[in-house]
Amino acid sequence: MATVKIVLRKKKSKDGTYPLAIRITKDRQTSFIHVGHSLKEEDWDSLNQRVKKSHANSKRLNNFLIKKLADANDSSLELETHKPEVSSRAVKQKIKPSRGVTFFPQAEHYLENLKKSGKYNQYTADKPRIKHFREFLNDRQIAFADITVSLLDDFKVYLKSQVKKQKDKSNLSERTIVNHLVAVRSVFSQAIKGGVIDKKFYPFGKGKTTIKFPDSIKIGLVPEEVIRLEEVNLSFDSFEHHARNLWLFSFYLAGMRISDVFRLRWTDLQDNRLYYSMGKNDKGGSLKLPEKAVKIIEQYHSQKREKDDYIFPELKRIDKDTDSFIVQRTIAFATSRLDKFLRNNVAPLAKIEKKLTMHIARHTFGNISGDKISIQMLQKLYRHSSITTTIGYQANFIYRNTDEALEVVIGM
Repeated sequence: MATVKIVLRKKKSKDGTYPLAIRITKDRQTSFIHVGHSLKEEDWDSLNQRVKKSHANSKRLNNFLIKKLADANDSSLELETHKPEVSSRAVKQKIKPSRGVTFFPQAEHYLENLKKSGKYNQYTADKPRIKHFREFLNDRQIAFADITVSLLDDFKVYLKSQVKKQKDKSNLSERTIVNHLVAVRSVFSQAIKGGVIDKKFYPFGKGKTTIKFPDSIKIGLVPEEVIRLEEVNLSFDSFEHHARNLWLFSFYLAGMRISDVFRLRWTDLQDNRLYYSMGKNDKGGSLKLPEKAVKIIEQYHSQKREKDDYIFPELKRIDKDTDSFIVQRTIAFATSRLDKFLRNNVAPLAKIEKKLTMHIARHTFGNISGDKISIQMLQKLYRHSSITTTIGYQANFIYRNTDEALEVVIGM
């Protein structure tokens, strides 16, 4: 049988108080329902589950808590009479219907799950998005049922007019605004999947708030720029040379993502072929190593410490049992450093005016391949799970038909 008690949570608020909550314990599993009041620790009698007389409103609060506890016990007993095998969460939902479940505790749970899953990039991206939603609501709790299409429209207006980028204080892009809505939607989806709220409160989809990403412009280098990058004279022992190596290696392997480049081990090389699974979707396969890629790898052979060591140095200090969140964070920091050197040091020396980053290597392969390679083959090279993704991606780099159509009119 479930045990229901009033407790003072140990999470201290900014004003020095602690939130009161109903604690439900069943089969060693615990759930909490906040009752909307907070106290200083010295004003709470934990043994008797009462507010001490030292609090100005002790009598009124105690009457409130007695009623809350009685209602909770009645609801728990009613549920367990009909369904003996229930969880603490099910008892919680009986006590506090889904309409009253608030968004931000679920948002914290969502972020914590991202962290536990090792999804560093998504965690660091979604955390400020949730923060902006909280600021939009003036730091007040809001029930899922009160997050309506109209409220989300107001949130979009708020993001456009009130929130600025940290780097240059410019307005948020349309894509960034959409990503904020995606974060809110993800919290909703988690709450529905976990049985915390009813699907009827979901404000997204047909006839409601729709998520549509604006088209993004993908620009890659042209062959002449790649040649200049290959031939620019860089000191062999410099970080600029290493950054150039990784960029070219990625490009030579059909724009391999830098996170996958970092994770490559010497054991992934067999019979002059590279065998690896793409980290983003675990899609596996192998590629024949181009001669240019082989020459790059040879430069790192002297750093090999053991048979299955990493080929490139960025992850060499990471233990094999290191938490995946830490691994992703290391990759993010290393990528940021590479991008900085490519953009500020290598690009000017190679006389490249475009913004040179590691991800541009993937765009460059797409740009140069254009419509020369079948879309099915490109899907294999890119390791896309869906050919629709490949079609959409490669459409950014196929210009011949539109160029010829324009020339027909202008050339007359």
